[in-house]
Amino acid sequence: MNVTPQTSLQDRLDEITTRTRALVQADRLAISEQATAELFASGIEDAILKPGRKAPDFSLIDASSRKVVQLADLISLGPTVVSFFRGRWCPYCVTEMETWRELQPELRKRGALFVSIAPQSVRQSNFMIEQHALTFPVLSDPGAAVAEEYGVAYSIPEVQRRYYQSILINIPFNNAGLSYHNATEASWRLPLPATFLVGRDGVIAYSQAHADFRVRTEPAEVLALL
Repeated sequence: MNVTPQTSLQDRLDEITTRTRALVQADRLAISEQATAELFASGIEDAILKPGRKAPDFSLIDASSRKVVQLADLISLGPTVVSFFRGRWCPYCVTEMETWRELQPELRKRGALFVSIAPQSVRQSNFMIEQHALTFPVLSDPGAAVAEEYGVAYSIPEVQRRYYQSILINIPFNNAGLSYHNATEASWRLPLPATFLVGRDGVIAYSQAHADFRVRTEPAEVLALL
């Protein structure tokens, strides 16, 4: 079976970028572009956990079942793809998660599991599961604490916070049910979009993260390792 979609994930994401550039004012886009460039220049991509490292265990709430999901339990069943994403408000994240949803039968055939992690609240994750018919665990990571252990968490800079407000994306509310006026620093934390493949031995077999939120790991790269 050819597991590579006829249209790659990145092709789908590039279509979103094209539409966004046609709709959003140039001065607002420039703010986002600058914040992305600064994040890339910070070297954060190079700080993520590399293959060969032990994957930090985690215990997080699954929005669908409301049960605690542990990495140790997942890898006892098979190699596990751990995907960090920003939130349901991000169209790139939605497209990425829908792509992995389509690949669930192929993952199961290969004896592997998939789990996604975002700093958004359990309620927001549950909305996302229902709206996009996601069939895998969507775990809530308050304050991007687990993302921090994997080396992919960062705080949104002040200028980009104003940008998100200008386009009516309320990150503190999505993450913690807070308003702009009572937002905590933790509620302004996000992960880089990142993908880790963790073997049954708990060791990371593959890792990739992107400071540019418009770029994502191609699932075919991960499937090729299973």
